[in-house]
Amino acid sequence: MTVEEIKKQICEVGQKLYDKGFVAANDGNISVKVGENEFYCTPTGVSKGGMTPDMIIKIDKDGNKLEGKLNPSSEIKMHMRVFRERPDVNAVVHAHPPIATAFTVAGVPLKEYILPEAVLTLGAVPTCEYGTPSTMEIPDSIMPYIQTNDAFLLKNHGALTVGCDLTKAHFIMEEVEFNAKIAFYARMLGGIQEIPDDQLPKLMQLRENMKLTGKHPGIVRD
Repeated sequence: MTVEEIKKQICEVGQKLYDKGFVAANDGNISVKVGENEFYCTPTGVSKGGMTPDMIIKIDKDGNKLEGKLNPSSEIKMHMRVFRERPDVNAVVHAHPPIATAFTVAGVPLKEYILPEAVLTLGAVPTCEYGTPSTMEIPDSIMPYIQTNDAFLLKNHGALTVGCDLTKAHFIMEEVEFNAKIAFYARMLGGIQEIPDDQLPKLMQLRENMKLTGKHPGIVRD
């Protein structure tokens, strides 16, 4: 992709996050890796539903601005941590999907195996310890899970998803919220009935047969 295509795609994903209610006001941030020391990211103080390509910023691996009129988000630290720890990742999305975020506020883990698609792509989504936004506490909080997961719930904060490209990272964010929504509705209707344990290995084999990329924690029971 050209630079302009990358900037346009970042704006398009930002618009989709805003339209779906995954972010409000100036919430959320997006980044894309284009080189070992070059990344494009969304600016601070701008609605993800109102971005234009000229607003997108180029930064280095330390978060220093290389190009752009605006400034990067102070939360870019967690993006840079992901890129440092996961060479396979080329895009990161941070948003506040309301139902998935509500799970973290209520202290309810998003770990039931309820949808085959979610088992295949996500597995159990970990909830990371609370950290103060814009500090190193949030990047540190994802470290126990960074090598095994592509989706992370941030306690009382939102969600972080990663992928080999921006489309994948965005789709994983949608999967997280959709899975949380189904779990929420199931609880309202009387409770969750998970996929039987003896069926889960079949799904993991299907994942292998489909050659799905990205990290997966496997089937984990407490």
